[in-house]
Amino acid sequence: MTTSPSSSAQAAREVVAQRLRDLRKGAGFTVTELAAGCGWHHAKTSRIENARTAPSAGDIRRWCRATDAEALAEDLIAQSLHAESMYTEWRYQIRHGLKQLQNNSAAFFRRTELFRVYSSSLVPGLLQTEGYAAAILGMSARFRELPVDDSAEAARARVDRSRIIHERGHHFVLLIEEAVLHYRIGDADAMAAQLGHLLTVGALPAVSLGIVPATAHRQQWPRETFHVYDDSLVSVELVSARVRITQPSEIALYARAFEELRQTAVYGAAARALVVKAIDSLG
Repeated sequence: MTTSPSSSAQAAREVVAQRLRDLRKGAGFTVTELAAGCGWHHAKTSRIENARTAPSAGDIRRWCRATDAEALAEDLIAQSLHAESMYTEWRYQIRHGLKQLQNNSAAFFRRTELFRVYSSSLVPGLLQTEGYAAAILGMSARFRELPVDDSAEAARARVDRSRIIHERGHHFVLLIEEAVLHYRIGDADAMAAQLGHLLTVGALPAVSLGIVPATAHRQQWPRETFHVYDDSLVSVELVSARVRITQPSEIALYARAFEELRQTAVYGAAARALVVKAIDSLG
């Protein structure tokens, strides 16, 4: 069973908060006394200790100075920055446009050797056609009320980024739920082109495309969409944010869930039959 990604990010914040609370108590200070030593209101101390407010680097340095623990400041700052980087709201990620968001990950993709992607809702970005991607990104632009809709340019950038599946040195293990084949994204022509593309890319030597049939006897229920990059990072997409997980124990949980889902999927001719069935259902 995987851990909720938003809960994981909050748990990381709480670890920092607990360490700061322990420093205060170890120094024998009350919340009010610590606040006085740092030069702020006692309510701020309470918010930090209860992980409701993330401390800045300056806050942590003042806290450690007040508790005679300056040697611990840089370690705590690094831990706090890691906790905050786990959970990044989409509104910050897309502030420079949807196209820029696609371009930002291109270099990281080239450094990654093994891509494991599970999607319960959409065709993975690496396998999307331009029409399908434009429909998805257009929905995102409208939903997030972006002042400038650059979804068409972003879709082209996504397809360009996806050319990595043809480059040597990378392997792609991609899993989707059968329902993904039937969710109507864009018009019928865009959906037909996308499904046809799956038949093509699924046959590439570096690509393993698995489809979990709707009738499968499951070991795992449908999960949130997640990406595992080598064994170093898991990225989870929520409505409000993207969560980046680097804790080895949590990466291992996602890898285990992925493996159980992979064992439930069908491949080759059986997978192609499900795609053809979805194409036929378009009418």
